[in-house]
Amino acid sequence: MQLNQKTILGPVNRVLATAQNGLEVLRLGGLDTAVEPTPFEVLERRPMYRLRRYFPEVEAGSRPAMLLVPPMMLDANVYDVTRQAGAVGVLHDHGVDPWVIDFGSPDREAGGLARTLADHVVAVSQAVDQVRAQTGRDVHLSGYSQGGMFAYQAGAYRQSAGLASIVTFGSPADTLAALPLGLPEGLATKGAEILADHVLNKVYLPAWAARIGFQLMDPAKTAKSRIDFLRQLHDREALLPREQQRRFLEAEGWVAWSGPAIAELLKQFIVHNRMMTGGFVIEDRLVSLAEISCPVLSFVGEVDDIGQPPAVRGIVRAAPRADVYEMTLRAGHFGLVVGSTAAAQTWPAVAQWALWREGLGPAPDKVHPMEVSTETAGPSGVSVSSRITHGVTSIADIGLGAAKGLVGITLGVGRSSAAIAGEAVRTLPRLARLGQIQPHTRVSLGQLLDEQARRSPDGECFLFEDRVHTNEAVKERIDNVVRGLISLGVRQGAHVGVLMDTRPSALAATAALSRLGAVAVLLPPDQELATAVELGEVCAIIADPEHLETAARTGCQVYVLGGGDTRDLGLGDRPGVVDMERIDPDSVRLPDWYSPNPGLARDLAFVMFTRSGGRTEAKQITNRRWAVSAFGTATAAALGRGDTVYCLTPLHHPSGLLTSLGGAVAGGSRIALMGTFDPGRFRDEVHRYGVTVVSYTWNQLRELVDLEDPAVDDHHPIRLFIGSGMPLGLWERVLERFAPAQVVEFYASTEGSVVLANLSTGKPGAKGRPLPGTAAVELAAYDAVSGRFLEDEHGFIRQCEVGEVGRLMARARADVDPSTATMRGVFAQGDTWAPTAHLFRRDGDGDYWMVDNIHSVVRSAAGPVYTMPIADALAALPGIDVVVSYGIAAGEHECAVTAVTLRGGAELTSADLSEALSALAPDQRPALVHVVDSIPTTTWYRPRSKELRAAGAPAPGPAAWSYNPAGGKYQRLTKASLQRMGLPVGAARNGVATSSRPAGTGIAE
Repeated sequence: MQLNQKTILGPVNRVLATAQNGLEVLRLGGLDTAVEPTPFEVLERRPMYRLRRYFPEVEAGSRPAMLLVPPMMLDANVYDVTRQAGAVGVLHDHGVDPWVIDFGSPDREAGGLARTLADHVVAVSQAVDQVRAQTGRDVHLSGYSQGGMFAYQAGAYRQSAGLASIVTFGSPADTLAALPLGLPEGLATKGAEILADHVLNKVYLPAWAARIGFQLMDPAKTAKSRIDFLRQLHDREALLPREQQRRFLEAEGWVAWSGPAIAELLKQFIVHNRMMTGGFVIEDRLVSLAEISCPVLSFVGEVDDIGQPPAVRGIVRAAPRADVYEMTLRAGHFGLVVGSTAAAQTWPAVAQWALWREGLGPAPDKVHPMEVSTETAGPSGVSVSSRITHGVTSIADIGLGAAKGLVGITLGVGRSSAAIAGEAVRTLPRLARLGQIQPHTRVSLGQLLDEQARRSPDGECFLFEDRVHTNEAVKERIDNVVRGLISLGVRQGAHVGVLMDTRPSALAATAALSRLGAVAVLLPPDQELATAVELGEVCAIIADPEHLETAARTGCQVYVLGGGDTRDLGLGDRPGVVDMERIDPDSVRLPDWYSPNPGLARDLAFVMFTRSGGRTEAKQITNRRWAVSAFGTATAAALGRGDTVYCLTPLHHPSGLLTSLGGAVAGGSRIALMGTFDPGRFRDEVHRYGVTVVSYTWNQLRELVDLEDPAVDDHHPIRLFIGSGMPLGLWERVLERFAPAQVVEFYASTEGSVVLANLSTGKPGAKGRPLPGTAAVELAAYDAVSGRFLEDEHGFIRQCEVGEVGRLMARARADVDPSTATMRGVFAQGDTWAPTAHLFRRDGDGDYWMVDNIHSVVRSAAGPVYTMPIADALAALPGIDVVVSYGIAAGEHECAVTAVTLRGGAELTSADLSEALSALAPDQRPALVHVVDSIPTTTWYRPRSKELRAAGAPAPGPAAWSYNPAGGKYQRLTKASLQRMGLPVGAARNGVATSSRPAGTGIAE
């Protein structure tokens, strides 16, 4: 049989061609494509980068300028793989002036392996300035993958100055929305944290490792492309069009990563996800993507397994002030910027976008405003339906994807349980530490801050005025203040007042006294200062410049701290005042008696002050008492290193010291400080700082819920509000305004070690239940009128039934704080309890509800009237703003009066009052209700009744009502009603008490 020559020579030629092409690949690394690189010139050379301008023959400034940013692991030639189909070539052909920032390869640059993430962001910002200087135009800043993250970060760092727009490709903003390979969030964040803290801060990632890591993201695709290349190795003409792209991906396109840059990337944007929450740090400055205000275009790959669609679309929430657009392509991660799809769709659309934004053409057809997708993502973040629609994967791939989707559903069902278990693992050490605190245990504020500095010296401790103070810097500042205090003769056990606004120096002063073993007396900046100084046995006062004169008037020695070491206080030789900032800590010799953090759990650490019954009372707080509240708060609020606690609470208030500051320090969270409460600053800083937890006291959040800036509402990072005293009406407004954030209300008594926390989302207004590791509590039957406990038939104090009001008692430990008054033989022989000053009731679920302080109960003729339930009942009326109830003298008894302020435009009628207060028993309803222009508050935002009580009964008129017991209704107050109650007619109108507004302006009958 005669064989055809083609049949014989065909396979032979194929083998020969394969051998010849294979030898060329082995010798040269690939096939010779004879393609010339796109022309460019380097216009700027700096240690961090070189700035390329492509097609230099074109007049600079004659076209829209676009700066392209590569990711750290890829060579800058990712934008110039081919002249005809590469980014720079297509952009040029479509009328755009392309520029590229080239970071080089860190392992070949001087100091390259020490580069940080911030170095790259600052370099991009500098390059923007240089392009603007050369072209005279605002710049379209564009980046692929991590290069797009750099573009976002640089845009935020610059607050969009000089940017015409930002364009990104497969760049995640919400890195935890969908992790590569379907990694569980907890595993990914923990692994990233370990790598950042213990591995990558010491080594770097070579180019070959970066290449392998990228290929392992999609091993099947990598294997398939290599097999396809080998199968076509005989067909040179078929391989040449894709050869440059293959060589780029297989070898030439990869560069090394510096270890510090990767560590910072993992810590800030994987562990803490601060692209979404805000508060990432660039050159010690706090930055948030919320500061981006220029237009944004984000390219989304439907089958991108690295920059998954949910993660990429996070930018619409992270940058609420920007107009965010998207263009979706049926492409994977690399296909968004390189290859036929990129040449035909991506880069022409980018060019058209730039021309449109500058008024030089129409909008791209497929670009539309971004909306967060509601489609359920698979475990990789790429939905099963997108894979099927793409039509590229095989039936086996589809089956595997569907199976993964089912696994994802199964994992989703168990996610809440896993999250709870994860929280338990994190909080158990805190609870264990609580249980281990004994009288002789060393524990203090100063010690906890020292531990943080040892564990993470470069960790972020305080945020103040857009600057970051690391743990090590805070430790150094505290130690310097300690040396200054020692030089002034302060010793262990001395009572030193602290009279300062909430600022880093105030925390440093308080912590320094703790580290020294002295007692920090936290003075309230009001008219009772002299009384507080006397009760606190203060020997000297540390004051900031703002409180210098107030402190000096007490006659105490005054040490001025804070405000900067270059300020001039004009002290001269003023006796009794020392500027601590002028003390050189290096010149102070530490005495032999000094031992850092000597405080034991039983030692007195702080003295605080409360107002009760019209008088100032000193409350002594031991180290143990502080630690119990601190660790209890950290546990209840699940505070961790990823949280930023915005401390709005004054430090001289128990909630500020025991929960806000204490919880943040115990949880290792960042502490954001605001010197003086300013809702406008809050609006900006909540995003810039990445605030996840906000502290409060009483009515402090009123102004925040009334802000009309959508930047606070939309996609804010806040997950929790923590504090004490928030009225029910305000609580509900906060939940509505800042959804989905929740409120955790604490009650931390200054007597005993009681810490109650409301962890339920269904009981606004409740104080909750005792935290594990804190004192057990019980309600003792109590006559609030006579001020006596009620006994049972055996002579012991009777325990309250469910729903009955009683005095809260804390079980005293064997090592009870020496300052706490205790009672023995209370409920049983030999037991020991510490009575608090507050009255509670307990519901059937075991949750505690505060009803009053024993000193503010109204002693009416019908019995005690509790003030807090009145405010809770009136919270049902949406027009009510602030409420305070109090008693005024009416013969031998008191008359219960409630004053309210109204929200703008609201009206109040007799019917409204009657319906709202019908929720209370008749003997618990106020006899009088009146509308006032304003209600004074304390420095910690608690409504104050002193001035109102002094003004007496409200005057008859349209702004006041009296309760008619016969009909159970409220009616307009008249002179006759006042006379029947034995009250004087015609109360003083002092601008605080009775409103003079006529009916029809918020008051209606």
